[in-house]
Amino acid sequence: MPNMSKKKVAMPEQNPTKRIHNFKEVAKGYTKENAIEEAKRCLQCKHKPCVSGCPVNVPIPEFIEAVASEDFERAYQIIVSENRLPAICGRVCPQEKQCEELCVRGMKGEAVGVGRLERFVADYHMENVKDQTAITTKNGVKVAVVGSGPAGMTCAAELAAKGYEVTLFEALHELGGVLVYGIPEFRLPKQLVKEEIDKVLALGVKVEKNVIVGKSITVEELIEEGYKAIFIGSGAGLPNFMNIPGENLNGVYSSNEFLTRVNLMKAYKFPEYPTPIVIGEKVAVVGAGNVAMDSARTAKRLGAKEVYIIYRRGEEEIPARLEEVHHAREEGIIFELLTNPVAIYGKDGSVTKIECVRMGLGEPDNSGRRRPIPIEGSNFTLDMDTVIIAVGQTPNPLIKNTTKALEVTKWGGIVVHEDTMETTMTNVYAGGDAVTGAATVILAMGAGKKAAIAIDERLSEK
Repeated sequence: MPNMSKKKVAMPEQNPTKRIHNFKEVAKGYTKENAIEEAKRCLQCKHKPCVSGCPVNVPIPEFIEAVASEDFERAYQIIVSENRLPAICGRVCPQEKQCEELCVRGMKGEAVGVGRLERFVADYHMENVKDQTAITTKNGVKVAVVGSGPAGMTCAAELAAKGYEVTLFEALHELGGVLVYGIPEFRLPKQLVKEEIDKVLALGVKVEKNVIVGKSITVEELIEEGYKAIFIGSGAGLPNFMNIPGENLNGVYSSNEFLTRVNLMKAYKFPEYPTPIVIGEKVAVVGAGNVAMDSARTAKRLGAKEVYIIYRRGEEEIPARLEEVHHAREEGIIFELLTNPVAIYGKDGSVTKIECVRMGLGEPDNSGRRRPIPIEGSNFTLDMDTVIIAVGQTPNPLIKNTTKALEVTKWGGIVVHEDTMETTMTNVYAGGDAVTGAATVILAMGAGKKAAIAIDERLSEK
Protein backbone atom coordinates (compact mmCIF):
# COMPACT_ATOMS: atom_id res chain seq x y z
CA MET A 1 0.00 0.00 0.00
CA PRO A 2 1.33 3.45 -0.87
CA ASN A 3 1.94 5.90 1.95
CA MET A 4 -0.34 8.87 1.20
CA SER A 5 0.94 11.08 4.02
CA LYS A 6 1.35 14.68 2.85
CA LYS A 7 4.51 15.08 4.89
CA LYS A 8 7.93 13.49 4.53
CA VAL A 9 9.10 11.10 7.20
CA ALA A 10 10.94 13.33 9.65
CA MET A 11 14.71 13.26 9.58
CA PRO A 12 16.22 12.42 12.99
CA GLU A 13 18.49 15.28 14.07
CA GLN A 14 20.80 16.30 16.89
CA ASN A 15 19.24 18.64 19.46
CA PRO A 16 20.25 22.24 18.59
CA THR A 17 21.46 23.02 22.13
CA LYS A 18 23.84 20.06 21.96
CA ARG A 19 24.99 20.21 18.36
CA ILE A 20 26.33 23.79 18.62
CA HIS A 21 29.05 22.34 20.82
CA ASN A 22 30.22 19.64 18.38
CA PHE A 23 30.96 19.06 14.71
CA LYS A 24 29.02 15.80 14.38
CA GLU A 25 26.41 15.58 11.63
CA VAL A 26 23.21 17.48 12.38
CA ALA A 27 21.01 15.07 10.41
CA LYS A 28 21.42 11.52 11.68
CA GLY A 29 19.94 9.78 8.64
CA TYR A 30 16.95 7.51 8.15
CA THR A 31 16.57 4.10 9.77
CA LYS A 32 15.49 1.17 7.57
CA GLU A 33 11.93 1.67 8.76
CA ASN A 34 12.06 5.42 8.01
CA ALA A 35 13.41 4.79 4.51
CA ILE A 36 10.84 2.14 3.60
CA GLU A 37 8.00 4.30 4.87
CA GLU A 38 9.22 7.33 2.90
CA ALA A 39 9.86 5.27 -0.26
CA LYS A 40 6.25 4.14 -0.23
CA ARG A 41 5.18 7.77 -0.66
CA CYS A 42 6.48 7.61 -4.26
CA LEU A 43 3.64 7.15 -6.78
CA GLN A 44 5.97 5.61 -9.41
CA CYS A 45 4.77 8.07 -12.06
CA LYS A 46 5.12 6.72 -15.58
CA HIS A 47 6.43 10.03 -16.95
CA LYS A 48 9.06 10.35 -14.15
CA PRO A 49 9.19 14.16 -13.84
CA CYS A 50 11.75 13.95 -11.03
CA VAL A 51 14.42 12.47 -13.31
CA SER A 52 14.37 15.51 -15.61
CA GLY A 53 15.26 17.63 -12.59
CA CYS A 54 18.41 15.61 -11.81
CA PRO A 55 21.60 16.98 -13.44
CA VAL A 56 23.11 13.47 -13.57
CA ASN A 57 19.90 11.63 -14.58
CA VAL A 58 19.60 9.20 -11.67
CA PRO A 59 16.69 6.74 -12.28
CA ILE A 60 14.88 8.03 -9.21
CA PRO A 61 11.62 6.03 -9.26
CA GLU A 62 13.54 2.80 -9.86
CA PHE A 63 15.87 3.21 -6.91
CA ILE A 64 13.01 4.32 -4.66
CA GLU A 65 10.98 1.27 -5.68
CA ALA A 66 13.93 -0.91 -4.67
CA VAL A 67 14.03 0.80 -1.27
CA ALA A 68 10.31 0.19 -0.79
CA SER A 69 10.96 -3.48 -1.61
CA GLU A 70 13.76 -3.54 1.01
CA ASP A 71 16.35 -4.32 -1.67
CA PHE A 72 18.79 -1.62 -0.60
CA GLU A 73 21.80 -2.91 -2.51
CA ARG A 74 19.84 -2.97 -5.78
CA ALA A 75 18.82 0.62 -5.01
CA TYR A 76 22.50 1.52 -4.57
CA GLN A 77 23.53 -0.06 -7.85
CA ILE A 78 20.74 1.82 -9.66
CA ILE A 79 21.97 5.13 -8.24
CA VAL A 80 25.68 4.60 -8.96
CA SER A 81 24.91 3.65 -12.56
CA GLU A 82 24.53 7.42 -13.03
CA ASN A 83 25.93 9.07 -9.87
CA ARG A 84 29.27 7.99 -8.43
CA LEU A 85 29.04 10.15 -5.29
CA PRO A 86 25.63 9.29 -3.79
CA ALA A 87 26.52 9.68 -0.10
CA ILE A 88 27.71 13.20 -0.83
CA CYS A 89 24.78 14.18 -3.05
CA GLY A 90 22.28 12.79 -0.57
CA ARG A 91 23.60 15.29 1.96
CA VAL A 92 24.37 18.50 0.07
CA CYS A 93 22.29 18.55 -3.14
CA PRO A 94 19.52 21.16 -3.23
CA GLN A 95 16.93 18.52 -4.13
CA GLU A 96 14.10 20.92 -3.29
CA LYS A 97 15.08 22.99 -6.35
CA GLN A 98 15.77 20.03 -8.62
CA CYS A 99 14.25 16.54 -8.54
CA GLU A 100 11.91 17.17 -5.59
CA GLU A 101 10.64 20.41 -7.11
CA LEU A 102 9.11 18.36 -9.94
CA CYS A 103 7.70 15.59 -7.71
CA VAL A 104 3.95 15.08 -8.19
CA ARG A 105 3.49 14.58 -4.45
CA GLY A 106 4.64 18.17 -3.98
CA MET A 107 1.42 19.47 -5.55
CA LYS A 108 -0.64 18.59 -2.50
CA GLY A 109 1.94 18.32 0.23
CA GLU A 110 5.64 17.68 0.54
CA ALA A 111 7.65 16.04 -2.22
CA VAL A 112 9.10 12.58 -1.71
CA GLY A 113 12.40 12.86 0.21
CA VAL A 114 14.64 11.83 -2.68
CA GLY A 115 17.80 13.21 -1.08
CA ARG A 116 17.11 11.55 2.26
CA LEU A 117 16.55 8.21 0.54
CA GLU A 118 19.70 8.57 -1.57
CA ARG A 119 21.70 9.24 1.59
CA PHE A 120 20.18 6.23 3.34
CA VAL A 121 20.97 3.90 0.44
CA ALA A 122 24.58 5.12 0.14
CA ASP A 123 25.16 4.89 3.90
CA TYR A 124 23.62 1.41 4.06
CA HIS A 125 25.96 0.25 1.30
CA MET A 126 29.02 1.71 3.02
CA GLU A 127 28.13 0.04 6.30
CA ASN A 128 27.15 -3.37 4.96
CA VAL A 129 28.87 -4.07 1.64
CA LYS A 130 32.58 -4.40 0.94
CA ASP A 131 33.28 -2.97 -2.50
CA GLN A 132 35.25 -5.12 -4.91
CA THR A 133 38.28 -3.49 -6.50
CA ALA A 134 37.25 -2.30 -9.93
CA ILE A 135 39.28 -3.79 -12.78
CA THR A 136 39.28 -1.89 -16.06
CA THR A 137 41.35 -2.61 -19.15
CA LYS A 138 43.28 0.53 -20.01
CA ASN A 139 43.39 1.81 -23.58
CA GLY A 140 46.65 3.75 -23.26
CA VAL A 141 45.04 7.12 -24.04
CA LYS A 142 46.11 9.79 -21.54
CA VAL A 143 43.61 12.36 -20.21
CA ALA A 144 44.37 15.07 -17.65
CA VAL A 145 41.80 16.33 -15.16
CA VAL A 146 42.54 19.58 -13.36
CA GLY A 147 40.93 19.84 -9.93
CA SER A 148 39.57 17.08 -7.69
CA GLY A 149 36.28 18.69 -6.74
CA PRO A 150 32.92 17.25 -7.79
CA ALA A 151 33.32 18.20 -11.47
CA GLY A 152 36.84 16.84 -11.83
CA MET A 153 36.21 13.74 -9.73
CA THR A 154 33.12 12.85 -11.77
CA CYS A 155 34.88 13.38 -15.10
CA ALA A 156 37.88 11.34 -13.93
CA ALA A 157 35.67 8.47 -12.74
CA GLU A 158 33.63 8.30 -15.93
CA LEU A 159 36.72 8.27 -18.16
CA ALA A 160 38.69 5.83 -16.01
CA ALA A 161 35.74 3.43 -16.07
CA LYS A 162 35.92 3.56 -19.87
CA GLY A 163 39.61 2.61 -19.82
CA TYR A 164 41.37 5.96 -20.20
CA GLU A 165 44.67 6.65 -18.41
CA VAL A 166 43.44 9.50 -16.22
CA THR A 167 45.73 11.70 -14.15
CA LEU A 168 44.12 14.04 -11.63
CA PHE A 169 46.03 17.24 -10.83
CA GLU A 170 45.14 18.86 -7.48
CA ALA A 171 46.56 22.15 -6.20
CA LEU A 172 46.07 21.32 -2.50
CA HIS A 173 47.35 18.48 -0.32
CA GLU A 174 43.90 16.88 0.04
CA LEU A 175 41.58 15.60 -2.67
CA GLY A 176 37.95 16.69 -2.85
CA GLY A 177 37.98 20.40 -3.63
CA VAL A 178 35.04 22.23 -2.11
CA LEU A 179 33.80 18.95 -0.64
CA VAL A 180 36.69 18.96 1.85
CA TYR A 181 37.71 22.60 2.23
CA GLY A 182 34.37 24.35 1.85
CA ILE A 183 31.62 22.26 3.45
CA PRO A 184 31.70 21.86 7.25
CA GLU A 185 32.10 18.52 9.00
CA PHE A 186 28.61 18.76 10.49
CA ARG A 187 27.09 18.74 7.00
CA LEU A 188 29.54 16.48 5.18
CA PRO A 189 31.99 14.33 7.19
CA LYS A 190 35.52 14.25 5.77
CA GLN A 191 35.85 10.47 6.23
CA LEU A 192 32.75 9.93 4.11
CA VAL A 193 34.18 12.10 1.32
CA LYS A 194 37.43 10.14 1.48
CA GLU A 195 35.56 6.84 1.12
CA GLU A 196 33.67 8.11 -1.92
CA ILE A 197 36.90 9.40 -3.49
CA ASP A 198 38.69 6.11 -2.81
CA LYS A 199 36.10 4.35 -4.96
CA VAL A 200 37.00 6.67 -7.83
CA LEU A 201 40.73 6.13 -7.35
CA ALA A 202 40.13 2.36 -7.36
CA LEU A 203 39.19 2.73 -11.03
CA GLY A 204 42.86 3.40 -11.72
CA VAL A 205 42.93 7.20 -11.55
CA LYS A 206 46.45 8.54 -10.91
CA VAL A 207 46.86 11.54 -8.62
CA GLU A 208 49.32 14.45 -8.59
CA LYS A 209 48.78 16.64 -5.49
CA ASN A 210 50.31 20.06 -4.79
CA VAL A 211 50.38 20.80 -8.52
CA ILE A 212 48.99 24.19 -9.53
CA VAL A 213 48.07 24.04 -13.19
CA GLY A 214 48.86 27.46 -14.60
CA LYS A 215 51.92 27.79 -12.36
CA SER A 216 53.57 24.40 -11.71
CA ILE A 217 52.65 23.35 -15.25
CA THR A 218 50.55 24.94 -17.96
CA VAL A 219 47.72 23.53 -20.06
CA GLU A 220 49.93 23.74 -23.14
CA GLU A 221 52.67 21.76 -21.38
CA LEU A 222 50.17 19.05 -20.47
CA ILE A 223 49.31 18.76 -24.16
CA GLU A 224 53.03 18.53 -24.99
CA GLU A 225 53.35 15.68 -22.45
CA GLY A 226 50.91 13.62 -24.49
CA TYR A 227 47.55 14.18 -22.85
CA LYS A 228 44.97 13.80 -25.61
CA ALA A 229 42.27 15.71 -23.73
CA ILE A 230 42.17 17.97 -20.67
CA PHE A 231 39.27 18.74 -18.39
CA ILE A 232 39.47 21.88 -16.25
CA GLY A 233 37.43 21.66 -13.06
CA SER A 234 39.43 24.09 -10.95
CA GLY A 235 36.44 25.60 -9.17
CA ALA A 236 35.78 29.15 -8.03
CA GLY A 237 38.37 29.79 -5.36
CA LEU A 238 38.80 33.54 -5.70
CA PRO A 239 36.70 35.28 -3.03
CA ASN A 240 34.77 38.47 -3.66
CA PHE A 241 35.00 41.37 -1.23
CA MET A 242 32.79 44.41 -0.70
CA ASN A 243 35.52 47.03 -1.08
CA ILE A 244 34.49 48.86 2.07
CA PRO A 245 36.85 50.53 4.57
CA GLY A 246 38.38 48.16 7.10
CA GLU A 247 38.36 44.93 5.09
CA ASN A 248 42.13 44.67 5.58
CA LEU A 249 41.90 44.55 9.39
CA ASN A 250 42.93 41.49 11.39
CA GLY A 251 39.83 39.47 12.12
CA VAL A 252 38.30 39.93 8.65
CA TYR A 253 38.17 36.69 6.65
CA SER A 254 36.77 35.66 3.33
CA SER A 255 34.42 32.72 3.85
CA ASN A 256 36.76 30.70 1.64
CA GLU A 257 39.75 31.30 3.91
CA PHE A 258 37.73 30.81 7.10
CA LEU A 259 36.21 27.47 6.07
CA THR A 260 39.48 26.22 4.58
CA ARG A 261 41.31 26.93 7.84
CA VAL A 262 38.64 25.08 9.79
CA ASN A 263 38.39 22.12 7.42
CA LEU A 264 41.85 21.45 6.01
CA MET A 265 43.78 22.64 9.10
CA LYS A 266 41.31 20.69 11.28
CA ALA A 267 40.49 23.59 13.60
CA TYR A 268 37.26 21.73 14.32
CA LYS A 269 39.41 19.16 16.18
CA PHE A 270 41.19 21.66 18.44
CA PRO A 271 42.96 21.00 20.83
CA GLU A 272 43.78 17.64 19.19
CA TYR A 273 45.15 19.68 16.28
CA PRO A 274 46.96 22.90 17.29
CA THR A 275 45.30 25.09 14.65
CA PRO A 276 42.79 27.27 16.52
CA ILE A 277 41.05 30.23 14.95
CA VAL A 278 40.59 33.02 17.46
CA ILE A 279 37.22 34.54 16.58
CA GLY A 280 36.15 36.13 19.85
CA GLU A 281 32.61 36.33 21.17
CA LYS A 282 30.88 38.29 18.40
CA VAL A 283 31.01 37.33 14.72
CA ALA A 284 29.33 38.89 11.69
CA VAL A 285 28.87 36.94 8.46
CA VAL A 286 28.05 39.11 5.47
CA GLY A 287 25.83 37.31 2.94
CA ALA A 288 23.04 34.74 3.13
CA GLY A 289 23.94 31.92 0.76
CA ASN A 290 24.79 28.38 1.79
CA VAL A 291 28.42 29.36 2.36
CA ALA A 292 27.33 32.15 4.68
CA MET A 293 25.19 29.71 6.67
CA ASP A 294 28.11 27.27 6.85
CA SER A 295 30.40 30.04 8.10
CA ALA A 296 27.95 31.29 10.71
CA ARG A 297 27.16 27.83 12.07
CA THR A 298 30.86 26.97 12.14
CA ALA A 299 31.66 30.13 14.09
CA LYS A 300 29.00 29.17 16.62
CA ARG A 301 30.64 25.79 17.11
CA LEU A 302 34.04 27.41 17.56
CA GLY A 303 32.71 29.22 20.62
CA ALA A 304 31.24 32.53 19.43
CA LYS A 305 28.41 33.67 21.70
CA GLU A 306 26.71 35.94 19.17
CA VAL A 307 26.77 35.25 15.43
CA TYR A 308 25.00 37.54 12.96
CA ILE A 309 23.95 36.98 9.36
CA ILE A 310 23.97 40.42 7.74
CA TYR A 311 22.12 40.46 4.43
CA ARG A 312 21.05 43.41 2.33
CA ARG A 313 17.82 41.83 1.06
CA GLY A 314 14.76 40.38 2.80
CA GLU A 315 13.61 36.96 3.95
CA GLU A 316 12.14 35.93 0.60
CA GLU A 317 15.37 36.70 -1.23
CA ILE A 318 17.66 34.59 0.98
CA PRO A 319 19.50 32.30 -1.49
CA ALA A 320 20.52 29.57 1.00
CA ARG A 321 18.59 26.32 1.25
CA LEU A 322 15.56 26.57 3.53
CA GLU A 323 16.91 23.64 5.54
CA GLU A 324 20.17 25.48 6.23
CA VAL A 325 18.36 28.66 7.23
CA HIS A 326 16.09 26.65 9.53
CA HIS A 327 19.06 24.93 11.17
CA ALA A 328 20.89 28.25 11.58
CA ARG A 329 17.92 29.80 13.35
CA GLU A 330 17.56 26.74 15.58
CA GLU A 331 21.20 27.21 16.56
CA GLY A 332 20.70 30.80 17.62
CA ILE A 333 22.14 32.62 14.61
CA ILE A 334 20.86 36.22 14.58
CA PHE A 335 19.52 37.44 11.22
CA GLU A 336 19.98 41.14 10.40
CA LEU A 337 18.03 41.35 7.14
CA LEU A 338 17.63 44.41 4.92
CA THR A 339 20.98 45.48 6.32
CA ASN A 340 24.25 46.23 4.51
CA PRO A 341 27.76 46.85 5.92
CA VAL A 342 29.40 50.13 4.92
CA ALA A 343 32.58 50.05 7.04
CA ILE A 344 34.56 47.96 9.50
CA TYR A 345 36.40 49.67 12.34
CA GLY A 346 39.30 48.49 14.43
CA LYS A 347 41.78 49.23 17.17
CA ASP A 348 45.46 48.28 17.03
CA GLY A 349 44.82 46.69 13.66
CA SER A 350 42.02 44.35 14.78
CA VAL A 351 38.24 44.46 14.27
CA THR A 352 36.13 46.18 16.95
CA LYS A 353 32.94 47.31 15.16
CA ILE A 354 30.98 47.00 11.95
CA GLU A 355 28.87 49.87 10.63
CA CYS A 356 25.70 49.02 8.71
CA VAL A 357 22.86 50.79 6.99
CA ARG A 358 19.23 49.68 6.80
CA MET A 359 17.90 48.89 3.33
CA GLY A 360 14.57 49.16 1.57
CA LEU A 361 13.54 47.14 -1.48
CA GLY A 362 12.94 48.85 -4.81
CA GLU A 363 12.16 47.52 -8.28
CA PRO A 364 13.49 44.10 -9.42
CA ASP A 365 17.03 44.06 -10.83
CA ASN A 366 18.50 41.77 -13.51
CA SER A 367 18.32 38.78 -11.15
CA GLY A 368 14.57 39.25 -10.75
CA ARG A 369 14.96 40.14 -7.09
CA ARG A 370 13.96 43.56 -5.75
CA ARG A 371 16.89 45.94 -5.67
CA PRO A 372 18.06 46.91 -2.14
CA ILE A 373 18.26 50.68 -1.59
CA PRO A 374 20.00 52.31 1.42
CA ILE A 375 17.72 54.24 3.79
CA GLU A 376 19.31 57.61 4.47
CA GLY A 377 20.16 58.26 8.13
CA SER A 378 19.64 54.64 9.22
CA ASN A 379 23.29 53.85 9.96
CA PHE A 380 24.14 51.94 13.13
CA THR A 381 27.10 50.00 14.53
CA LEU A 382 27.54 46.60 16.15
CA ASP A 383 30.46 45.65 18.37
CA MET A 384 32.29 42.81 16.62
CA ASP A 385 35.40 40.68 17.00
CA THR A 386 35.37 38.89 13.62
CA VAL A 387 33.83 39.61 10.22
CA ILE A 388 33.48 36.93 7.56
CA ILE A 389 32.71 38.08 4.02
CA ALA A 390 30.56 35.54 2.16
CA VAL A 391 29.35 37.45 -0.90
CA GLY A 392 30.42 35.01 -3.59
CA GLN A 393 33.46 33.65 -5.37
CA THR A 394 34.80 33.69 -8.91
CA PRO A 395 37.22 31.41 -10.78
CA ASN A 396 40.88 31.89 -9.99
CA PRO A 397 42.43 33.76 -12.97
CA LEU A 398 45.64 31.70 -12.95
CA ILE A 399 44.68 29.24 -15.69
CA LYS A 400 43.07 31.83 -17.96
CA ASN A 401 46.07 34.18 -17.57
CA THR A 402 48.52 31.45 -18.57
CA THR A 403 46.38 29.91 -21.32
CA LYS A 404 45.78 32.66 -23.85
CA ALA A 405 43.69 30.53 -26.23
CA LEU A 406 40.99 30.08 -23.56
CA GLU A 407 38.10 32.48 -23.95
CA VAL A 408 36.58 33.66 -20.68
CA THR A 409 33.64 35.84 -19.67
CA LYS A 410 34.15 39.33 -18.27
CA TRP A 411 33.91 37.92 -14.74
CA GLY A 412 36.38 35.10 -15.41
CA GLY A 413 34.26 32.03 -16.19
CA ILE A 414 35.67 29.77 -18.90
CA VAL A 415 33.54 29.83 -22.05
CA VAL A 416 32.41 26.35 -23.17
CA HIS A 417 30.12 24.78 -25.73
CA GLU A 418 26.93 23.97 -23.84
CA ASP A 419 26.46 20.51 -25.38
CA THR A 420 30.03 19.21 -24.97
CA MET A 421 31.72 21.47 -22.39
CA GLU A 422 34.60 21.97 -24.86
CA THR A 423 36.41 25.31 -24.54
CA THR A 424 37.78 27.47 -27.31
CA MET A 425 40.85 25.20 -27.28
CA THR A 426 40.46 21.93 -29.15
CA ASN A 427 40.31 18.91 -26.81
CA VAL A 428 40.33 21.14 -23.73
CA TYR A 429 37.09 20.96 -21.74
CA ALA A 430 35.86 22.67 -18.59
CA GLY A 431 32.96 22.46 -16.16
CA GLY A 432 31.68 23.23 -12.70
CA ASP A 433 32.37 26.47 -10.86
CA ALA A 434 35.28 27.30 -13.20
CA VAL A 435 32.61 27.86 -15.85
CA THR A 436 29.51 28.95 -13.93
CA GLY A 437 30.99 30.62 -10.86
CA ALA A 438 30.07 29.25 -7.44
CA ALA A 439 27.11 26.87 -7.89
CA THR A 440 26.06 23.46 -6.55
CA VAL A 441 27.89 20.15 -6.22
CA ILE A 442 25.41 18.27 -8.39
CA LEU A 443 25.54 20.82 -11.23
CA ALA A 444 29.33 20.52 -11.23
CA MET A 445 29.00 16.74 -11.35
CA GLY A 446 26.59 17.03 -14.25
CA ALA A 447 29.10 19.14 -16.16
CA GLY A 448 31.92 16.69 -15.45
CA LYS A 449 29.80 13.81 -16.67
CA LYS A 450 28.76 15.64 -19.84
CA ALA A 451 32.40 16.49 -20.60
CA ALA A 452 33.49 12.88 -20.08
CA ILE A 453 30.91 11.68 -22.60
CA ALA A 454 32.09 14.29 -25.12
CA ILE A 455 35.77 13.45 -24.56
CA ASP A 456 35.11 9.74 -25.08
CA GLU A 457 33.14 10.41 -28.27
CA ARG A 458 35.93 12.64 -29.61
CA LEU A 459 38.83 10.33 -28.75
CA SER A 460 36.96 7.23 -29.90
CA GLU A 461 36.76 8.73 -33.39
CA LYS A 462 40.50 8.47 -33.83
